[in-house]
Amino acid sequence: MKSSIFFTSLSCLFLFPVLAPDSRAQGKHLSITVYQNNLGLIHDVRKMDLKAGDQQIRFTDVPSSIDPTSVHFKSLSAPDQVAVLEQNYEYDLISAEKILQKYIDQVIQLFTKEGKVFEGKLLSTGGNVVLEKKDGGIQSIAMMNVLNVDFPELPAGLITRPTLVWHLLSEKAGTHTIETSYLTGGIGWHAEYVALVNKDETTLDLSAWVSIQNQSGTDYEGAKLKLVAGDVHRITPLPPVYHAYEELAMEKAATAPQFKEKAFFEYHLYTLQRAATIKNNQIKQLSLFPTATTSVKKIYEYDGSKNEKKINVKLEFINAEKNGLGLPIPAGKVRVYKSDEDQSQIFLGEDQVDHTPKDEKIRLYVGDAFDIVGERKQINYKQLGDRAREETWQIKLRNHKKEDVEILVIEHVWGDCEIRESSHPYHKKDANTLEFLIPVKKDAETIVKYTILYRW
Repeated sequence: MKSSIFFTSLSCLFLFPVLAPDSRAQGKHLSITVYQNNLGLIHDVRKMDLKAGDQQIRFTDVPSSIDPTSVHFKSLSAPDQVAVLEQNYEYDLISAEKILQKYIDQVIQLFTKEGKVFEGKLLSTGGNVVLEKKDGGIQSIAMMNVLNVDFPELPAGLITRPTLVWHLLSEKAGTHTIETSYLTGGIGWHAEYVALVNKDETTLDLSAWVSIQNQSGTDYEGAKLKLVAGDVHRITPLPPVYHAYEELAMEKAATAPQFKEKAFFEYHLYTLQRAATIKNNQIKQLSLFPTATTSVKKIYEYDGSKNEKKINVKLEFINAEKNGLGLPIPAGKVRVYKSDEDQSQIFLGEDQVDHTPKDEKIRLYVGDAFDIVGERKQINYKQLGDRAREETWQIKLRNHKKEDVEILVIEHVWGDCEIRESSHPYHKKDANTLEFLIPVKKDAETIVKYTILYRW
């Protein structure tokens, strides 16, 4: 039997006999557990017919990003009567170049775009095809000019898709329930949140979505989907999935939860309550939980050592059930919006949240205040011997808004220090951080001064 490959400058088309089919499942149950660090665990249970004795079975519907060292195979029907003698992951996929390489030292025919026919023993492939003619002469044909190649038959050993092949020894013939599982790269998920602040900026509606990106090399049809939220340690992680998009449109969250959440080991597991199909090269978005309404507090925060003029605007809420939440919040991006008078939504900013358990505080940095300005400078310095010094700092806060505000001023200190004098009360958040909560009247300025003594 002959096979042909057609070449053009842009593409190539293969025509060849179909390989023997793999062992087909009579019934299949597929589940996939997706992690946030570019990792998926595939669990495949299917019924297959085995004969008694030595045999080979093939799985062709496996991802090209599979970790072949992680594959597990087991007969659930007769685990003690089916032994795996050998396991192979075959990924020598068919291509024009590989077929040519398989025919080194064999006779082929080439047809060029000009209508010429060349026949001879194939000696070399690459930019040019080198043939040895029957009379011993050598011909070199530029590959770009080759239109068609005729082969006597399709060479053995080439496959159209990545394939798992098991060499089995079965003591029991008949239909077996076969379980396989393996890890694959090229698939991962992340959470995305939409926060809608109310008119008075006292509450926000928080909806959560998960985006699953599949670049593993295969589709997962009608699979049971589970998502693991948490930091899973891996010794040699697979390369990350790079997202070729900026932002995806979000529809209104579903009224009923699609995922069932539970604590699992030291992580949180989210199980989709219906089957899902995740296609290769697809980004699938699913609602993680229904929209929750929680009270929120707007905070003006000034850290003059990091940015002398800018006042950060942050939204703070407690992830507590009494506040409308109380859910494990997987790490992800939060986009914050507020409705205008005409009910159109205005984007306010976005921030990244870490994995946050229930009853913990979440503070979102959404942008910088336009009408509030800070100014920080050192106004005095005294060296007190070789192992002490005294510094005086002044912070000016100017409020150009039409209402009074409170500004949280953050000052960073170090070592053995003592506040000798302060114009306003302060709170020592930790050994290296001071916090001043400063009220500033509308269209007014407030000056904060403090003197600190350092010893070492």
